[in-house]
Amino acid sequence: MQTNKNAQCKKCLNKFYQKEIYTIQQFQYKEKPKYKWTLSFFKKLQIDEWDSFCEECIMRYSKKLDDAWHNQKSQVL
Repeated sequence: MQTNKNAQCKKCLNKFYQKEIYTIQQFQYKEKPKYKWTLSFFKKLQIDEWDSFCEECIMRYSKKLDDAWHNQKSQVL
């Protein structure tokens, strides 16, 4: 069992266990938006697909992604 919290969230800088790492790569399994659009969105936020985040911060980014996708979609309609 891992006892050291040696991974660090890029956003909040909290330490956590490596097995609890979240990255934006996990968004590739969402149906919408497409992963290419997701990568472009996060690039604007200076986030790389291999940056590490804690669960709380990745959930915030997930909401930001969904909000941006819905706003962009409604502007086209």
